[in-house]
Amino acid sequence: MKRILALTGLALGLMSSLSALADSRPVLRSEIATLSEVVTVGDFYDNAGPSASVPLFRSPDLGTSGSVPAADVAARARDAGLLQAGTDGLSSVVVQRRAEPYDAERLKAMAKVALAERDASLTPADIDIAFYRTPATIQANPAADQPVAVDRVLWSRTDGRFTLFLSIATASGIQQTSLTGQATELMEVAVLAQPLRRGSVLRAEDLTLVRQPRARVPANALIDATEVAGLAARNNLRAGTPLLKTDFERPILITRGEKVTVTYELPGMKLTTRGEALEDGAEGDVIDIQNLQSKRKVPGVVTSRGQVRVTSSAPVLASLNEAVK
Repeated sequence: MKRILALTGLALGLMSSLSALADSRPVLRSEIATLSEVVTVGDFYDNAGPSASVPLFRSPDLGTSGSVPAADVAARARDAGLLQAGTDGLSSVVVQRRAEPYDAERLKAMAKVALAERDASLTPADIDIAFYRTPATIQANPAADQPVAVDRVLWSRTDGRFTLFLSIATASGIQQTSLTGQATELMEVAVLAQPLRRGSVLRAEDLTLVRQPRARVPANALIDATEVAGLAARNNLRAGTPLLKTDFERPILITRGEKVTVTYELPGMKLTTRGEALEDGAEGDVIDIQNLQSKRKVPGVVTSRGQVRVTSSAPVLASLNEAVK
C-alpha cells in the first residue's frame, strides 16, 4: 500500500513539473505593438527569459504595420538563445509600430487653443478654423513628451489669416512644418428657433443660443435672452438671425376701439364703468378712455387685458357727477 502511495505521489509530482514546464514554455504572439525602433525576442514571445531584450527585426514606420513569417521569427529567436522558440501553429506575426495620430480635426483643436491663448477674452470655442489646405494626418512619436508642439503663431486679427509653426517628434528626430488658414472669431447670440409674427409674445422656448461670426453680429445684439422673454415682437422676425432689444416691446393688452372696464378709485370708494380705448396700450401705459355714457375723455393706466384704472380726482368726480345725473 505504501508503495502504491509513493508511486502515486511521484506521478503527481511529475505531472506538476510537466505543467510548470508547459507554463514557462515560450509562446509566440500573433500580433504585437511596439513604440521602439526594433522588435525584440520579448516582444514576440511570452516567457522569453534572458533572451527577451535581444533585437530580432527593425520596426515598421510610425503608424504602420507589417507581417513577419512565423518561421523566421522562431529561427532568429533560437539563434538569439531562446532554444524552445517555435511557431505555435502560426504562419505569420503582425507587427504594428504605434504612433500618435494628429488628423485635421485634432490639428484644428490645437490651432484654436494656440490662438485663444493670445487673447484672454477668447476661448477655443470662440474660434472657427479653416485650413487653406487640409493637412495630411501626422504620425508622431508617442514616446515623446510633446509629440506635436506649437512653436510660434502668426495671426492677423484684421483679416483672420494665421500661420502655425509646429515641431513634430518622428522616429528620426524633430521635424518642422507649418499650417496656414483662416480663423473666424465667434460670439454667442440669442436667435429665434422659429419665426415670430408681429405682436406675438416671446417665450423662453422660442429662443436658442448660437455662435455666429462676430463681424456679422450687430453691436447691440442680444446676448442674454432673458432680457426680452415675455415681450412682444414689433415686426415679423425671422428665425436664426441675431435679435435686438429694439425688436421687442411690451405686449399690447388693449387696442384702440376696444371696450374696456374702467375702475375709478377714491379713498374708501371704488366705481366701475364701461369705456372705449382711444389708443393702444401695454401694461402700465397711460391711455385715453372715452366714457360710453358722457362721451368725455379720461386718462387711465392699463392694468391688465381689458382693464384700466383711473386715480386722478378731477376726471373721476366729473364721471361720478355725470353718472348721478
